[in-house]
Amino acid sequence: MPEPILTPGDLLARFQALDGFLLQHQALWRPRPFHHLQLPWEVELPELASWLRSRSLEQAEASDNNPFALAAPSPFPDLAHQAQTLSLLGEMPGMHSPPRTHALSVDVPGRKLAQIQAFANHLQFRKRPQHWLDWCSGKGHLGRWLTKADQRLTCLEHDPALIESGSAMSKRLGLDATHVQQDVLADDCNARLQKEHTPVALHACGDLHVRLLQLASRNGCTQLAVAPCCYNRIATLRYQPLSAAAQASALQLSPDDLGLPLSETVTAGARVRRQRNQSMAWRLAFDLLQRQLRGIDEYLPTPSLPSDWFSKPFASFCHDLAELRDVPTPGEQDWPALEAQGWQRLADVRNLELLRNLFRRPLELWLLLDRALYLQEQGYNVKLGTFCDYQLSPRNLLLLAERA
Repeated sequence: MPEPILTPGDLLARFQALDGFLLQHQALWRPRPFHHLQLPWEVELPELASWLRSRSLEQAEASDNNPFALAAPSPFPDLAHQAQTLSLLGEMPGMHSPPRTHALSVDVPGRKLAQIQAFANHLQFRKRPQHWLDWCSGKGHLGRWLTKADQRLTCLEHDPALIESGSAMSKRLGLDATHVQQDVLADDCNARLQKEHTPVALHACGDLHVRLLQLASRNGCTQLAVAPCCYNRIATLRYQPLSAAAQASALQLSPDDLGLPLSETVTAGARVRRQRNQSMAWRLAFDLLQRQLRGIDEYLPTPSLPSDWFSKPFASFCHDLAELRDVPTPGEQDWPALEAQGWQRLADVRNLELLRNLFRRPLELWLLLDRALYLQEQGYNVKLGTFCDYQLSPRNLLLLAERA
């Protein structure tokens, strides 16, 4: 039996179940293993902690994208079952789309094109759209793919170079398309959304897609479709709930918390994974060093670093990072031993994260349901389901909203 999509009557009940689950177990998913030498929950669950710490980095990576199947000590299996049950979500009904001209796929990376096609194939509205609005459009690839000969298209984008390139593509295809430079967070964006628009946003980040939901509902758009991304890209120190149910919840979320659903590496290639592992192992080794040098046993955040930092010798990396963060100079250290400790910590961190990762999808669905319930409060009939395979994009949840 196929998994159900969430229809209007299901939204609040599922939200409340997820809310209770996340609140009850927040001591397990809030602390980030990367920031702690020992996690607070390890004292309460010593058998599970010891078992996870006994595993290798390779074992952690093999389990990363399916932690639910891990045969770990209690309470891991029970939590995994609850998380998986609460996260069940079916695929949105698809529709047969006639073949599109090859010209529409020119200059679109293969994975992005597949995501666009999947998104487009699940946009079943009762009323056929007349004027698409591609929100944070880039070059407008999504909007062009959706727009047929008798339809209009408006693309809103902030980057002038992308607007110029996208406008030229639309012109070559003879589409009735307008590419507009617009900061969608600015006050004057309100005038860009008209009642006749059908706004669409594929992987618009944090505040950007929230702004679309607010303006579209305020300006009377009768239908919209959003696949959100990067929930942690917010301007506030705390998440600002949208719906009455989320506003009534005791769950308070920081940008750090909001980053949890984004921690998969499903789409990363082997080279990117190796580079990421080295970066993390070296940072974890430096974390041990800075605690010793500062005489303060706490994590010290380090900025994003250019890739060439990781092509220098490990000792140079530590000296340069100490200077960058105003840490006392390291002097002479047993660099091979320290680097080895960093790699061991990485194995521990990745395995301990498997418990935290059980809560990735429940938290993401909580956030999506907050958006869905908000739209329901604005008079929309809302459906929530998946639009593509998880391997094509972990951000595969689609919010479809339509007013009568």
